[in-house]
Amino acid sequence: MSTELAVRTAAGFSPGQYAICLKGIVWRESLRFLHQRERFVSALVRPLVWLFIFAVGFRQVLGVSIIPPYETYILYEVYIAPGLIAMIQLFNGMQSSLSMVYDREMGNMRTLLVSPLPRWYLLSSKLVAGTAVSVLQVYAFLAIAWFWEIEPPPIGYLTLLPAIILTGLMLGALGMLISSVIRQLENFAGVMNFVIFPMFFASSALYPLWRVQEASPPLYYICELNPFTHAVELIRFALYGQINWLSLAVVCGCTAAFMVGAILAYEPSRGFLARRGEPGGGA
Repeated sequence: MSTELAVRTAAGFSPGQYAICLKGIVWRESLRFLHQRERFVSALVRPLVWLFIFAVGFRQVLGVSIIPPYETYILYEVYIAPGLIAMIQLFNGMQSSLSMVYDREMGNMRTLLVSPLPRWYLLSSKLVAGTAVSVLQVYAFLAIAWFWEIEPPPIGYLTLLPAIILTGLMLGALGMLISSVIRQLENFAGVMNFVIFPMFFASSALYPLWRVQEASPPLYYICELNPFTHAVELIRFALYGQINWLSLAVVCGCTAAFMVGAILAYEPSRGFLARRGEPGGGA
């Protein structure tokens, strides 16, 4: 049996076999998502609370001038909508990383990683599955936000799709990289507090960067270097049928860097898991 497996691995796999693997991983993540309805509800409640309560309270305090891609003055709720979309994807990426930590403790991750298929493909398939879930969450949020006068141009709902796929991949890859260094499930919440909140608040999700620059130039430069800022701006411009080329380049570059880091971290010969001797660190 081992000889046959070695021969098959050396000969490579057919496109159909890769497709079956991708389908299986996506189907598993879809079933998990459907069976965890509270996960879907919490993913929507969090941004809706910000939209319905926070935005109303700060509407008069944080005025928004005419800045690209907007062509006129807008309500504060309209401004923060792209940031809330990115927040959905950020939390989904962290939730996916939590599930990977859980799977590793329960032994499910070892079952996945000992597959003869390339490890980079297995991790990429899991990343694609998580991104697909986040895309559904984003459009569910936009459907509810439409009743709150968050009405981008109709074409914006279509041009948004490539943007949220890219940002979903970036944030999912970041979560996957983080999951490789979290030793135990109990440590997850503490680590996430040092990732989610700094990324979210030190960005353009809630306030224009020109206001941050007026108040604190050092914080402005931190926001500019924050990949989450560029994820928000890519989504913001895409909602209005435009492209922010700088943000697109940053998001693509960070996606590649995070994904390469995650693949190396899960590599049995040199990754973090191998050095700790945990399941998934070797076949």
